[in-house]
Amino acid sequence: MRDRRTGTAGSWTAAALAVALVATTSGWTWERGATARPACSVAKTPAAPPTGPTAPAVPDLSVTGDVATGLDTPWGVAPLPNGDVLVASRDNGTISRFTPGKPGRTEVGSVPGSEHDNEGGLLGIALSPRFAFDRWVYIYTSAANDNRILRMRYLGGRLVRPEVLVTGIPSAGGHNGGRIAFGPDCMLYAGTGEAGNESLAQDPNSLGGKILRMTPEGKPARGNPFPGSLVYSLGHRNVQGLAWDSAGRLWASEFGASTWDELNLIVPGGNYGWPNVEGTGGAPTYIDPLTQWTPAEASPSGIAIVDDVIYVAALRGQRLWQVPIEGTKLGQPKAYFQGTYGRLRTVLPAPGGGLWVTTSNTDGRGDVHDGDDRVLRVTLG
Repeated sequence: MRDRRTGTAGSWTAAALAVALVATTSGWTWERGATARPACSVAKTPAAPPTGPTAPAVPDLSVTGDVATGLDTPWGVAPLPNGDVLVASRDNGTISRFTPGKPGRTEVGSVPGSEHDNEGGLLGIALSPRFAFDRWVYIYTSAANDNRILRMRYLGGRLVRPEVLVTGIPSAGGHNGGRIAFGPDCMLYAGTGEAGNESLAQDPNSLGGKILRMTPEGKPARGNPFPGSLVYSLGHRNVQGLAWDSAGRLWASEFGASTWDELNLIVPGGNYGWPNVEGTGGAPTYIDPLTQWTPAEASPSGIAIVDDVIYVAALRGQRLWQVPIEGTKLGQPKAYFQGTYGRLRTVLPAPGGGLWVTTSNTDGRGDVHDGDDRVLRVTLG
């Protein structure tokens, strides 16, 4: 086996093996001295986070600098345990590594079969919950005839040995979804789009317009609402953000059509109404969003949750939305950085605290500023 730091043949050091990924209320973090397996929760009915005086205060936000600059159509971002970061380029089909605060980046691999078409291309990436031991990087990409999920080993500073896990996710020039993330149950979740074919969202036999839940090997996860199926929820138009709160509840952001974008609380087997309902409809057979915006205000992509506050990156809206979770409801959304940095694509909890937010101005729809695209460092409080 190659040493993960030098790329030379040799055995793992005790220090390297003592690093593991564990779950926290704000996502996955790395800890030394952890056990070989991450702390994954068992399936249970989540309770709502607290409200009132016991709920955490909602912080003010400020941008305190750049984590990285000069990126080309960044989409998925995944911090590595050694402090470096992997970033996927949507249009180029490549994954690069950079060190926060240092210039330059190194291409670590290209994704086989990745094809860029308008909004399609190399999209979400996620690290295995056991990355320190299995070295798997999970990837969602558009190919010639579908969207698919695969994984590649990160060995010796390179991505190698691609293994395709899921094929047949509908693809088109738009509505490809693309966000993937491991949940607190150590299962892999994926947000998909209906690829412009609205009927697919209500078809339980299609992988389009869904949130999928699977094992790390790409198989239907135990406890899924439709036995033998990857489908976890349906009736979606274009899911692009996934995150969990402190109670283990899944939240998702979704592009609407011309009226309403949505922030949804996801329940297993839930039907979120598209194309029969856009935004709040009040129909008993569909689940309404807990917050909605016009597309001009949002066009939401990635989301992150820190201390039970949801942060939503807005593309057309060119702002970062802050939405506190108040028990089973959401508090008043507040917008930050409106128009200051252009289109915002991905937001994630930053190692060491705060947020990282990527711009998306080189995607053909934004105004490119000096240094774009970039990863912004956002301080909370």
